[in-house]
Amino acid sequence: MKLFYAPGACSLSPHIVAREAGLDVQLEKVDTKSHTYNAGSDYYKVNPKGYVPALEIKAGEILTEGPAIVQYLGDQKPQSGMVPAAGTMERYRLQEMLGYINSEIHKTFSPLFNKATSEETANERREYLKKRYAYVEGILATRPYLLGDKFSAADAYLFTVTNWAKFVSLDLSGYPNVQEFQKRVAARPAVQQAMKEEGLIK
Repeated sequence: MKLFYAPGACSLSPHIVAREAGLDVQLEKVDTKSHTYNAGSDYYKVNPKGYVPALEIKAGEILTEGPAIVQYLGDQKPQSGMVPAAGTMERYRLQEMLGYINSEIHKTFSPLFNKATSEETANERREYLKKRYAYVEGILATRPYLLGDKFSAADAYLFTVTNWAKFVSLDLSGYPNVQEFQKRVAARPAVQQAMKEEGLIK
């Protein structure tokens, strides 16, 4: 399998899941500005949507969208615990959380990275994010990870997008449980491996 990624982008989430699960996934770095990879190859031919992540399962078989990819990866190694078994209530709880992070947190960060976004809109989006993080703060007040005592694909996704806060002047100092969560996840060996492979840490 081959994971198309951009350093620190949302593709870090499936990268972490792959490493946590012990999967042999090759990495292909994408230039998100030129939409190229491998010294000039057209990334749109891999993923017509133009963004990362994309997972090449085999020649001609491409899966896109982070929440789908992390579930596919987790299902390849069920014993890793990255995703609960299909059809269980726990799996639906995972999908519930992936959906929340995807629509309420991930996409709300997007305009904050756009230089064309007005300061008024940017401030409104930051306030919206704080409300979304208040919900997560409450969950993490009762358990170390989003689904309970064990790290899952949802935690990889939350960790990834929350790392963006420092780049867009989003102050999360009022969310101590979220901050402790970030530290807890960052200390995991597989997470450190993924971040080193992307050049995010030394």
